[in-house]
Amino acid sequence: MKVVSEELVSKYWKRLRFLLWRHMRTIVVVDYDPAWPEVFQQLRLKVWPVVSDFALSVEHVGSTSVPGLAAKPIIDMSVVVSSEAEVRLAVKRLATLGYLHRGDLGIEGREAFHPPAGLPAHHLYVCQQGGLGLQNQLAVRDYLRAHRETAQAYGELKKRLAHEFPHDIESYVDGKTDFLLGILREAGLSSDRLKAIEIANRKT
Repeated sequence: MKVVSEELVSKYWKRLRFLLWRHMRTIVVVDYDPAWPEVFQQLRLKVWPVVSDFALSVEHVGSTSVPGLAAKPIIDMSVVVSSEAEVRLAVKRLATLGYLHRGDLGIEGREAFHPPAGLPAHHLYVCQQGGLGLQNQLAVRDYLRAHRETAQAYGELKKRLAHEFPHDIESYVDGKTDFLLGILREAGLSSDRLKAIEIANRKT
């Protein structure tokens, strides 16, 4: 009889809970809110003290980090570290604030966390510098910040997809994938990394 490790079982249940959550929530995309950068700063001030002795930065990523871009009203932020050992240390430190580690949720190099109650809606990640998870986040953010017309088109696409698939996050994400891959290709990502991102985004 094959013995399944506790770690594998834990990863399975984390992934299952994540998929159930993704399918139950309603997708809402709203116009850009100028308050989002300030909300990020408030959240950063809570996180930074417990990681400041080893982390490189806390980055505002995702659509709320791009001025003028329509987005789901949820702040995305990533703690950037330089090694796997520091990823593990960040997991322990963030637990002291009430952040629950959820694993990478299928995205290489991006550890996700469930936030404690009572804070503005946000997603917190820990990413290793140079990893695929962080490169993806920063490349999309920086490209859209520098190309307003592309950001406008991306916002319109997200609004349309949210209207078409209000309760189907998989179809919503899949509908954005070709657009995002085009941005990442323009940003200079390698074909191997583009393929890895496509596979992750098209997961069911």
